[in-house]
Amino acid sequence: MKVLTRAALAIAAFFAASPVLAQSCSFSMSDMNFGFVNLAGGAAVDTTATLSVTCNNPLSLALSVRICPNINAGSGGQSGGIRRMLQGSNILNYQLYQNSARTTSWGSVTQPALGSPPPIDLVLSPLINTASRTVYGRINASQASAARGLYLSSFAGAETSFTYTSYTVIAPNCSSVTQNPTQVPFNVSAAVAPTCIISAQNIDFGSHGVLNTAVDANGAIDLTCTNGLNYSVALNGGLSNSPPAARQMVQGASSIIYGLYRDISRTNVWGSAAGQIATGTGNGSLQTLTVYGRVPAQNTPAPGNYSDTVVVTVNY
Repeated sequence: MKVLTRAALAIAAFFAASPVLAQSCSFSMSDMNFGFVNLAGGAAVDTTATLSVTCNNPLSLALSVRICPNINAGSGGQSGGIRRMLQGSNILNYQLYQNSARTTSWGSVTQPALGSPPPIDLVLSPLINTASRTVYGRINASQASAARGLYLSSFAGAETSFTYTSYTVIAPNCSSVTQNPTQVPFNVSAAVAPTCIISAQNIDFGSHGVLNTAVDANGAIDLTCTNGLNYSVALNGGLSNSPPAARQMVQGASSIIYGLYRDISRTNVWGSAAGQIATGTGNGSLQTLTVYGRVPAQNTPAPGNYSDTVVVTVNY
């Protein structure tokens, strides 16, 4: 009698454990590489990565699997609910999202400030089952002050913990799914490109009857350059390719001599040769360089509208 009782208990235990051992899932995650990014304009930058899932069902049991892909902050850490990539002490803020509109963060049950993990449910068919999910990334807007260079956050070891469990009717909440933790390494990276955005404001010397005294007017060159980026700004000789202080505004065969300068006293000419070029260092914000113009006293040409076009070249 005792032998039969022990045999019945052993058989019951075997059947209870079989469904748990029947399924297994594996995961892979592609790196999220934003590539070279231009942040000088302050816009956000988007890219994606792909999560791939493979689950085996060798016993062809009629079960489903709930997968909870927990993604923590990575080696770059976080500030509140914002993830970070690092380049030394330099920080680039970004986020991972569940949806293409980038409104729902992809997070982890162990770091709730980052959001929740999106559960993935698979209804298991016999043998091999596969699925994929897109992970949407965004470098946050308004980071023009980020220094140039390569930024990285590594998701190795415990920075990811993909858990899963089988179920028949009701899917468990991810906060209770702790079985089968799997670490899925990947990297998030971006290279902040050295960039300058430039625009120029015209110089208008106004209307004058005679040119018996000097006429001064100012223009401006607006630059937004990557933080820490050295740049130089050159002005060519205009349509007549003239020296900086002897450029020509023309109307037909007539001309008016004028000059462009880097200082208000009009002593440092602004041209394209060595010693004539303005220099500076970007800070990620708008910088304005004043162009000081002067029409020296000269013989007054025939009445009319006189003009010239000067090309601005920024080297960095």
